[in-house]
Amino acid sequence: MAVAQQAQINFAVMYATHDAFRRDLQRLAAAVAAGRAKAPEVRDGWENFKFQLHLHHTVEDSDLWPRVAGAVSGRPADQRLLDEMEAEHAQLDPVLAAVDDGMARGSADLPARVAELARVLGDHMAHEENEALPLIQDVLTGKDWDAFRGAMARKQGPKGAAVYFPWITDGQNATERKAFLDTMPAPVKALNKLFWESSYRKRGMWGV
Repeated sequence: MAVAQQAQINFAVMYATHDAFRRDLQRLAAAVAAGRAKAPEVRDGWENFKFQLHLHHTVEDSDLWPRVAGAVSGRPADQRLLDEMEAEHAQLDPVLAAVDDGMARGSADLPARVAELARVLGDHMAHEENEALPLIQDVLTGKDWDAFRGAMARKQGPKGAAVYFPWITDGQNATERKAFLDTMPAPVKALNKLFWESSYRKRGMWGV
């Protein structure tokens, strides 16, 4: 008997979020290289980066990985992958703290600390994209993925959404922007276009 084909999950939001983290790390590195680490707009961008990263990983840990773990019971290799995801999240805490400390004290090695953060987070995101997302596609349903996205939306709340959406679209090209926004309900797209993006731009995060 033929096995039913698993419906394709749209990971556009996950990829867009990862790309926003990569973009902010590039902006942080550029600001540090230019001696602007203590500028208010750089601090604002850094604080938002940390907030978005913490929220993203908190909801993954509470609402995504447990779903995957339930689906891979009895599959040791896949369970090890989930353990690696958890360990990589934990590895980020001291690296983030090191950048925080370096920015506060104006440390001479701040560029190296930022580079280490980019390496650790970059390796984790690549690992997730290359191995965890294919596993999710294999064992979860579209309904499971929508439940995870719903948990993320509840954690963000309206105030968080008003920053998250324009933060994602900041710097996207037309193709990337369309791929991301096409996954959103029409009211969200309208709010982003009419209100959220303009408020976000006024903050001038990173000085760009």
